[in-house]
Amino acid sequence: MKKYIIVGNGIAGITAAQTIVRADANAKVHVLGQEAYPYYQRPRLWELIAGEAEQDELYFRPLEWYKTKGIQVQVDAHVTALDTNEHLLLADGTEMGYDRLLLATGARAFVPPIAGAEKSGVFALRSMDDALAITEQAKRSSSAAIIGGGLLGLETARALRSAGLDVTVIEFAPRLLPRQLDTEGAQVLQSLLEVQGLRILTGAATETIMGGANATGIRLKDGRTVNGELVLISTGIRSRIELARDAGLDVNRGVVVDEQLRTSAADVYAAGDVAEFNGLVYGIIPAAIEQARVAAANMVEPESAAYQGTLPSTALKVVGVDLASIGEATVSGDEYDILRFEEQATGVYRRLTLRDGKIVGAILLGGPQDAQILKKLIASGQDVSAHSHRLLDKDFDLRSLLNS
Repeated sequence: MKKYIIVGNGIAGITAAQTIVRADANAKVHVLGQEAYPYYQRPRLWELIAGEAEQDELYFRPLEWYKTKGIQVQVDAHVTALDTNEHLLLADGTEMGYDRLLLATGARAFVPPIAGAEKSGVFALRSMDDALAITEQAKRSSSAAIIGGGLLGLETARALRSAGLDVTVIEFAPRLLPRQLDTEGAQVLQSLLEVQGLRILTGAATETIMGGANATGIRLKDGRTVNGELVLISTGIRSRIELARDAGLDVNRGVVVDEQLRTSAADVYAAGDVAEFNGLVYGIIPAAIEQARVAAANMVEPESAAYQGTLPSTALKVVGVDLASIGEATVSGDEYDILRFEEQATGVYRRLTLRDGKIVGAILLGGPQDAQILKKLIASGQDVSAHSHRLLDKDFDLRSLLNS
């Protein structure tokens, strides 16, 4: 009877735990989560801030459910040391042995060295506790400044606007969602946001967070000021590699893994936001799920599954608008054919990127979504050049290409 320990109870850790118990009926699976809560849906934290969901609605399952599946979940557990030679880890002063170990420690919010970031009223959003603290601060605030116009920053901006605050989003890049949208798509989205009452500043750099002990706003490097009794810094993530690094594992931006999701230590695997594969830390949910399943399969039966990387994709609602960004969504150059469709009035934007007659990227903003069909077409590498003049027509069924 093998003992599997998983450090981290986010989506990678819980997906791996479920995969293990399905593959090994006799498995002893222990999940150690640092937060005081069972696994919850992190992308929905903004709903808690907006008052659109209660805290318990974000939980995937209650703790009792895991027990019925043969998974022992321990919350508020702090793993402080790992000895890979002895197959031991130290959690809250107690030694625990393992046969196979998965590091799914995730990532923390990255806070750049901004003057005044230590003031009261300044937050990053990564955890349930962060969301609860932001919710309380919002009740005492009339204005909010969001540093970062990425997915999390925009969703939180909308949540705070729903809570009645005046909200300004400050994005350093020339456009919103620079990883997911091109210039034209970002302009469509910005127009939608401004209609909803958000103030958007792009190409803007933060110099300092103003105020005494409590934040009152932001001064930009060009001299402009932005009100904000609540300031959210939403500028990306950094992998939690400390446990692995201190144990002597190979680390870079993340914990380095091979195609079996093995680390440099025997019987130790990594998946999710902490894992680095072929120089990439994906930081997206599809990659966390795919990596967790491959890692779990190999933990049960070594070398039974291989990870080949994840097609970059984002599919979610941004401020109430459906957005899908897939593959090489924003690239440009002579080797690409770019197809676009735009309806400013309805907030609909479509872009397909073709190379050598094959779809390699897509942006779908608003309106009906064909994201799953496009993911399959991109993955298959199918030549669609004969239909390129019709691909964005409303009456053209992309599904028909899957069978051609």
